[in-house]
Amino acid sequence: MARSTYYYWVNAFGREDKYTEIKSLIEEIFHTHKGRYGYRRITLELRNRGAHINHKTVLRLMNELGLKSLVRMKKYRSYKGKIGKIAPNILARDFKAEKSNEKWVTDVTEFHLAGEKLYLSAILDLFNGEIIAFNMESRPVYPLVSKMLDKAFDRLESKDSPILHSDQGWHYQMKQYSHKLKRHNITQIMSRKGNCLDNAVIENFFGLLKSELLYLQEFESMVHFKQELEEYIHYYNHQRIKVKLKGMSPVDYRVHALKAG
Repeated sequence: MARSTYYYWVNAFGREDKYTEIKSLIEEIFHTHKGRYGYRRITLELRNRGAHINHKTVLRLMNELGLKSLVRMKKYRSYKGKIGKIAPNILARDFKAEKSNEKWVTDVTEFHLAGEKLYLSAILDLFNGEIIAFNMESRPVYPLVSKMLDKAFDRLESKDSPILHSDQGWHYQMKQYSHKLKRHNITQIMSRKGNCLDNAVIENFFGLLKSELLYLQEFESMVHFKQELEEYIHYYNHQRIKVKLKGMSPVDYRVHALKAG
């Protein structure tokens, strides 16, 4: 070993670690979010707490601590052919909304657990990525989406007239569905058959849900999973920060926008 190298390591071992407090914070954030945060979100959360540190340094410190995001999707296909009216696709992958309750997207996903199935139907607001309504059923029956719609209608004010985008799943082709939307001044639109990119945002949420909940935890039963799923959606809306929302959660971003407006 070169003499200079020897003395470098002798001095390094005797030096106090200036990142001791930051490391402690990183560990706290990592475990609070159950390993769901990588270095980018941990960097944002550190800044939210007043600790301004470069993301590359955070990544290096996480590597030193042995911390790595644990997050690493079977898609429920509801299309069964044309059974009703197909609405036009006027969204055209324009996923940017200027305010809440302007553009909504919806879809259904399927879970398999302990020999049982569970279907989740959700509506996401493109303004801030918030899940504004959801419903779960053991079978993909029409009430799966109709009950979800009833919850979403409670979020509307008299001035609101959102568009609601979906794929061409059979639920969305039913007359009952389109009539419900018309009664609440909601414009129905659909993506092209077999084109998942048209519904990418809600698909991304389902991917996160499965990566950050289904694949990370063990569940005693389907009842237990449903409880954890509801808790995750609350966590996603109120606590999980997003880079594109300036380090805020969906709800915090909505509240901030209302105050700014």
